[in-house]
Amino acid sequence: MTSAPVSVPALNTSRSQDLFRAAQTLMPGGVSSPVRAFRSVGGDPIVFDRVKGAYAWDVDGNRYIDYIGSWGPAICGHARPEVIAALHEALDKGTSFGAPCALENTLAEMVIEAVPSVEMVRFVNSGTEACMSVLRLMRAFTGRDKLIKFEGCYHGHADMFLVKAGSGVATLGLPDSPGVPRTTTANTLTAPYNDLEAVKQLFADNPGEIAGVILEPVVGNAGFITPEPGFLEGLRELTTEHGALLTFDEVMTGFRISYGGAQARFGITPDLTTLGKVIGGGLPVGAYGGRAEIMAMVAPAGPMYQAGTLSGNPLAMTAGIKTLELLKQPGSYERLEAITKRLSDGILAAGREAGLPICGGSISAMFGFFFCEGPVRNFEEAKATDSERFGRLHRAMLERGIYLAPSAFEAGFTSLAHSDADIDATLRAFRDCFAAIA
Repeated sequence: MTSAPVSVPALNTSRSQDLFRAAQTLMPGGVSSPVRAFRSVGGDPIVFDRVKGAYAWDVDGNRYIDYIGSWGPAICGHARPEVIAALHEALDKGTSFGAPCALENTLAEMVIEAVPSVEMVRFVNSGTEACMSVLRLMRAFTGRDKLIKFEGCYHGHADMFLVKAGSGVATLGLPDSPGVPRTTTANTLTAPYNDLEAVKQLFADNPGEIAGVILEPVVGNAGFITPEPGFLEGLRELTTEHGALLTFDEVMTGFRISYGGAQARFGITPDLTTLGKVIGGGLPVGAYGGRAEIMAMVAPAGPMYQAGTLSGNPLAMTAGIKTLELLKQPGSYERLEAITKRLSDGILAAGREAGLPICGGSISAMFGFFFCEGPVRNFEEAKATDSERFGRLHRAMLERGIYLAPSAFEAGFTSLAHSDADIDATLRAFRDCFAAIA
């Protein structure tokens, strides 16, 4: 069908616009993380003032149903009272110790109990730091230098991962990042996601040289892409056969698609795992862990050095502990699965009713869709999505009080705070917007 201009009610964002103009004189692009600048969807970004439950309010007083959830951590809802109360109590004891605290033990025990691959864990401050550290660990343990990653999988902005990295890089139209030496990425090998034969070929072409394979077990940084049957199992077999390590980057999927992450949901146990987002309950956090014999390489137990001043800080540990306690309550994941499936199914049905090419799906509290016929198996196929149409949809949904990720290459997130009424309102907005942009 022929696209038509979207007719939407006026949305006053004048204060957001003023603040963004000022921010552009103070910070590169006016933001602290590139995707926030709305470059791929058009218009100026919305400047948030506060969040609560399933909602966000901007500085102009507009309220939105939020499907970003601080890019994943807010799985229990923003500013959950139990988490806030625990943080107030922790604040009275201090914001950072730079020394061991008992809270680290508590959260470590919870992670080890929940995540099948993790026998020991090291806390850091971000997903990027966790992935950077786990790569060093893979190399230290195996004595090999080469790494296999997948096109469109994003593992943070460390130099060696910025090769066909998806997410913000794809959003900005940058194939790789300037400033990354070729020598740094020379040992980073890439394959299409869901292509086991390509991985077999890389192992054949680099015998005894590959330290490990790292991937998002469910991709969320090239849009929402799920593993095909046999893909994760095949990677497990291949890495074992070749003496390489398998790492699941569960910064996004950990404690989101099940309490034990993707590895528990799919029954595939990697050697190492990276975590973040949910385990910090909205505060900066990351972690990596795995088999005890591998983690024994990490200083001071072993020779592989990694450190961090704010690692394991009491506030992040407190928020993470309380968030995981809430997620362990009976029915949490059943609720997340039900509302997310209803949302995803409704989005796809509304798109098809409007005559749009659309595909997508959901797993637990994670969902996504593409404006193409699909199915989408990898990043190359994801790039067939109609990004221009998504940009018009994004603005139209903002006008109707729905906040989606400002990129066609990002997954969406639900939370325990999203009500049935929120899902109903969201699907009504999708139907209206799809009809307008068809």
